[in-house]
Amino acid sequence: MVHSTRTPVWSWALPIVGVALFVFATWVGFGDDFASDPLGIAIAIILIPLLMGAVFSAVYHAEEVAHLTGEPIGTLVLTMAVTVIELALIVSLMLTGKAAPTLVRDTVFSVVMIITTGLVGACLLVGGIRYREQSFDVTSAKIYLAMLLVLTTLSIILPNYTSSAPGRLYSTSQLAFMSFAIIALYAVFVFTQTVRHRDYFAGDYDPPDPNAQTGGKLIRSILFLCVALVAVVLLAKLFAIEVNAAVSAVGAPPAFSGVVIAFIVLLPESIAAIRAASRDNLQKSINLALGSSLATIGLTIPAIAAANIILQKPLILGLDPRDMALVVMTLGASILTFGTGRTNVLFGFLHLVLFGTFLFFAVVP
Repeated sequence: MVHSTRTPVWSWALPIVGVALFVFATWVGFGDDFASDPLGIAIAIILIPLLMGAVFSAVYHAEEVAHLTGEPIGTLVLTMAVTVIELALIVSLMLTGKAAPTLVRDTVFSVVMIITTGLVGACLLVGGIRYREQSFDVTSAKIYLAMLLVLTTLSIILPNYTSSAPGRLYSTSQLAFMSFAIIALYAVFVFTQTVRHRDYFAGDYDPPDPNAQTGGKLIRSILFLCVALVAVVLLAKLFAIEVNAAVSAVGAPPAFSGVVIAFIVLLPESIAAIRAASRDNLQKSINLALGSSLATIGLTIPAIAAANIILQKPLILGLDPRDMALVVMTLGASILTFGTGRTNVLFGFLHLVLFGTFLFFAVVP
């Protein structure tokens, strides 16, 4: 996107209109029977362009923050903001009592698979087609993948092999210990990424202009980014109603609607990552993609565990055998993909095949 010294009106107006639409739709009772009401059909039609507008607004302001702060702070702001809002959605569903016991597990699994197969594959394919080969810092990739391997195992694989609680559950003490371990590990990772070894994640790009932050532009950009992300998530909740209707019409499993919503919420990061790969900035793509998966686990699991201990609701974290096989295969392929510091079209296509496999089995379990 082309950035100017003045913030474009559309970049903050569209998210505000989107939030207003959500408030109005909630007030009039927009629900599963929207197709039988002319007003509901009108809301459904307006919803999609506003959702896309909010997504592009989030991307615009995320790139502005990245320009003003440099890497990896800029991409970290986007990943943290999206993850916090995802977390708020999950907690709100838990408080309503409508959340399934597998909601957290399915959300974490879907986000990890969408990012490590679909987003990574798209970035590598776009970059490979345009530049043949792209390079990145191998050390940063190893840090990301080591973190992802450990966090994924602790959160959604290890619960299948404990005996204190039956049915792929952690006991209260196990859940408390694992939550502490996960959040401590993620905190050290953020310190490593932003302070101790920031150069591993910065790439070969010029630092930001120190005079660019005058006039509160950075604060405004962060504020507008948060507004845009809130609009994306709220509109995604309305869009879920349309998705559920479509899923019911085609006879797909109900869990597939969660995959679609996860994809919508991840759109801002996905567009920003693919755009960076098309500009031969693969390091930024990796920061966005793999960093998002780490933030999802590192923030979601401890927070939901704390809420679960208070609310005393069942929290099934262990994956089914089929999904475990997909995760293990994906992590193994990712380790090999990012093991040399250079990528090409084949690696991108390989990850997209894994993404297609994940989507197919989400529809045909």
